Amino acid sequence: LQKQVKRKPMYPYRRQRAETDMDVRDFWYDLPQELIAQDPLEDRASSRLLVLDKVSGDISHKHFFDIIDYLNEGDCLVLNETKVIPARLMGVKKDTGAAIEILLLKRKSKTAWECLVKPGKKCKVGAKIDFGDGLLLGTIVDIVEEGNRIIEFEFEGIFEEILDKLGTMPLPPYITHVLKDKNRYQTVYAKNEGSAAAPTAGLHFTKELLDKIEKKGIRLAKVTLHVGLGTFRPVKVTDVNEHHMHSEFFQISKEAADIINSTRENGKRVICVGTTSTRTIESAADENGHLEEKSGWTDIFIYPGYKFKVLDALITNFHLPESTLVMLVSALAGRENILHAYEEAVKEKYRFFSFGDAMFIN
Repeated sequence: LQKQVKRKPMYPYRRQRAETDMDVRDFWYDLPQELIAQDPLEDRASSRLLVLDKVSGDISHKHFFDIIDYLNEGDCLVLNETKVIPARLMGVKKDTGAAIEILLLKRKSKTAWECLVKPGKKCKVGAKIDFGDGLLLGTIVDIVEEGNRIIEFEFEGIFEEILDKLGTMPLPPYITHVLKDKNRYQTVYAKNEGSAAAPTAGLHFTKELLDKIEKKGIRLAKVTLHVGLGTFRPVKVTDVNEHHMHSEFFQISKEAADIINSTRENGKRVICVGTTSTRTIESAADENGHLEEKSGWTDIFIYPGYKFKVLDALITNFHLPESTLVMLVSALAGRENILHAYEEAVKEKYRFFSFGDAMFIN
């Protein structure tokens, strides 16, 4: 990802291209390395907020605590309640003592996980990895898509408790500073464990701000999508239409579905907090935008040309150049509006990526 930020595009994005003829390089923007936020702000809600009108392209500069001024009574905020697990584990191969790093990606059973393993060449089927001097033992039982490994774990006790003791937060590679408080890579409403990465748009909310929002008459619909690394992996194909997203597990309760449906029936707005909440409700909705209680796996890829069925507005962070997330926000506000907003954010020295500032697409 660092290479992706640093490298120059093969040619500048072309403002006159048709949205149906998309090259990944059309979603490039120049980002100075020093604008990548390395640490979270002491006050979550004091981050800056760029407000973008998705129709006119007009831009306003605010602070995140001003978001309440843009929410109206009867609107609905959709929050992703997923909780990041300390998914990065350091171990050694039992036969050679070689250092092995794994990242838990997707739970396959009570004791088996799909994992990203480094270095992968040293970890063939049958290899055993020791974590925490025998507290946790993993055996590679299969090699799957893109070289990920299925690891069967052996342990005594409760896996989550062992993971909390041995694991560390899987911060993105562009964050090089040590995170002093691991709770700062969790939203204040994180509840359901399972993510390999945080739904970072939600990191800006405090409990106090959410209380004020509810008192104003804005309803909160809480859904879950466990974020996998596929969301953040660079697009490796030139033609955007050929990119395939990795699947992620989502869940929508009857209560959340009812809140969203009634919001739409009353002519009010459904506002997602983050691209993960967006992908959840757009995956689950029928052709008319109606939601019911549902769970399953989604590999939905939203890019310009997509017609939103439920979403009206979006609170989001600033995303990596040429990423699927830049493509998603471009589908909502238009590629040129987004690229112009990003250029303005760079000019105004906004802080970018996971611990950075926010954008409200209205």
